Amino acid sequence: MPLLLAACSAAETDTQARPAMWLVADADTRIFLLGTMHALPRGTDWTGGQVAGAIDAADELVLELPPAELARAGEVFHELAPREPPLAIESRLSGKALTGYRALEASGRGFSADGFDDWAVMVLMGQRVAQNADLSPAEGVETRLTDIFEDANKAIGGLETAREQLMLFETLDPATQRALLVRAAEEADGAVKDVGALTASWGRGDVAALEKVINEDIDAVPAARKAILTDRNRRWSAWVQKRMAQPGTVLMAVGAGHLVGTDGVPAMLEAGGMRVIRVQ
Repeated sequence: MPLLLAACSAAETDTQARPAMWLVADADTRIFLLGTMHALPRGTDWTGGQVAGAIDAADELVLELPPAELARAGEVFHELAPREPPLAIESRLSGKALTGYRALEASGRGFSADGFDDWAVMVLMGQRVAQNADLSPAEGVETRLTDIFEDANKAIGGLETAREQLMLFETLDPATQRALLVRAAEEADGAVKDVGALTASWGRGDVAALEKVINEDIDAVPAARKAILTDRNRRWSAWVQKRMAQPGTVLMAVGAGHLVGTDGVPAMLEAGGMRVIRVQ
């Protein structure tokens, strides 16, 4: 999700990436489904191959969040994230989880976690991991696609608002929020390595590897899977089906985790009777 990653510095790389992309088409409509990484190392080139043709052909770009909503993300986060009354992080985490949290916090400025909800602390930790892995949202797929489509005066739309996206976390029950936070903290020591492996799998278009990583992570907290992945994928699949009634070519670019597995958008569309072709 775009909101999980904040601006950070990035090391220069020279990487050719060919992420997975699918196509749904009928006589007068084409919808390309591109799996994205919201933040990448500087110098990652993913715009070649079939993606280049999809960008040129598309009349419209559809993202999880349109540019105006992404710009509001920080404001909405700071509105929803505070916890009243504050709760010390030592009352939420212990053992390996607390050790992992402390080590990650020590790699930069303090998180001031006592004043934030569990889900918000997890978001701050995710931002720090991205920073430590030298990933930058400025190099992420959504940012670069937005620049390309704005320069070409092409339409850019979105599937959600910033509030809707953050409310997915805010409305999780307390036990699920705590479970997500504990897991993130327990896995913090290997998080940079894991993010690197995830990015590499995305760049190879290795959907089996992506699915394995996504499932291992989200299946640890089943209630979160339903809210963050499955329910959203169902809504987005319905959007694609409805959009097929209008002529034109659309590039729909969403987090790669939403396009893999049996409850990914391509699989849901196929289950609904649509023909989905992997084109990259």
